[in-house]
Amino acid sequence: MSNVVALRPSPRVADPDRRIAALIACFALHRRSEEDVFWLKENAELLNILDCTGAARWAGIGPQALLPHAEFYTSAEARLAFFPQYYRFLLSMVLDLEDLGMPGETGARMARSIAASGAPGTELSDLQRMEARRLLARRAVSGPADPGLEDRLRDFCARPGTFALPNKKAAYELTHIVFYLSEYGRRDPRLAPEALTSLQFAGHLAFLEQNSDLLAEVCIALRYAGELPPALWTSWLSRETQLFHVEADPQGPLQDGYHDFLVCNWQLALSGDEPFRKPLVPGRMRFDRAAQRLAPLRELSRALFAMKGGRSADWVVMRRRMEGALPPMVLELLDVMARETAHFDAFFEGFARAGRA
Repeated sequence: MSNVVALRPSPRVADPDRRIAALIACFALHRRSEEDVFWLKENAELLNILDCTGAARWAGIGPQALLPHAEFYTSAEARLAFFPQYYRFLLSMVLDLEDLGMPGETGARMARSIAASGAPGTELSDLQRMEARRLLARRAVSGPADPGLEDRLRDFCARPGTFALPNKKAAYELTHIVFYLSEYGRRDPRLAPEALTSLQFAGHLAFLEQNSDLLAEVCIALRYAGELPPALWTSWLSRETQLFHVEADPQGPLQDGYHDFLVCNWQLALSGDEPFRKPLVPGRMRFDRAAQRLAPLRELSRALFAMKGGRSADWVVMRRRMEGALPPMVLELLDVMARETAHFDAFFEGFARAGRA
């Protein structure tokens, strides 16, 4: 008696225009309710990435693919009047819809209304003030005067020591500052050399943590600053992007890796590859990363902490001392980083915290 092996063919990957239309429909209609603020967040992120990557060009999308947002676009001004606290989400979505091909001039009216209301002046964060300024400027509208805003943000970026230690909030703020200062790659953000080092340090930590979401943002920010990210990082990100599992899941939980999936494909598009090559369907989908087997950052931190006064800021010295304290795979990863990426020795000097037993 012979055994019969059933072969499951790989799901068919549709043409770019159909894939992107399915992605837009998924987030607009099938994951969350429009009354949920996370609906605004998810859709604003997707539309922003489609606009930044030029999806109207490489995917050929147009008004037809944007139809799931037709009702939102029509009601956007009424939503702004009732939910002024969400003005950045609302304006961002409207501007991206128009720039992707939605006919209308709602964005300009909303920008003028927001500026007249003084809403940008109520922001406590320089990062949010910069985001508001950038959104208004997309329709040639001026926000409140703040001549020192960009200088303060550049000063924040130009402190590499801040980014040699795990601090995800600071790292994500660093990448978003570069996004806004560069207008998402449309102009030179005029970063100091120290700020470029900060991006490298943030990338080292993200790679050690195997955090593809943050590392993709760092690589994007480096490109927007006129720098090429290390091939070690982009090759790993390409692999992680390919390993994402996307499936139709009408009832499953929504705590998934959607943001990771979006920014990894954003990075892929900027590197010259075709993004979103997955069997995307016009319905509710889940986006899940492949399981992680390694936690290099945790292992390295644990080994360094255990050494107390024996820590050294010199990577070559610490490489010998930690040989028996770290799993071989972690040591191999660190060796590759030291060999193939910039500023690793300077990064390790800050990360080791020598003399802070």
